[in-house]
Amino acid sequence: MSDSGDLSMKTDDVLRVELEVFKQEHRDLDDAIHALVDRGTGEQLTIQRLKKQKLRLKDIISRIEDRLTPDIIA
Repeated sequence: MSDSGDLSMKTDDVLRVELEVFKQEHRDLDDAIHALVDRGTGEQLTIQRLKKQKLRLKDIISRIEDRLTPDIIA
C-alpha cells in the first residue's frame, strides 16, 4: 500500500484517482477479512493486520476527501 504523501503538492485530479484506488484497496481488504472470518480458520493475527491496514486506508481516504471537499460555512 502506498502512502498518500504530501496532499498539498498534488492536483485535485491526481487526488481523485488516488482516492478511487484507495477506496478499492479498502473494499478488497474488507472482502479478505470477511473471507477469513467466514472460513473460521482462526487466523487472528492475519485478520488483525488486515484490519490495521484497512484503518490506515480509511484515514488516508478521509484526508483526501477533506482536501477535495471545500469548506462551506453555513
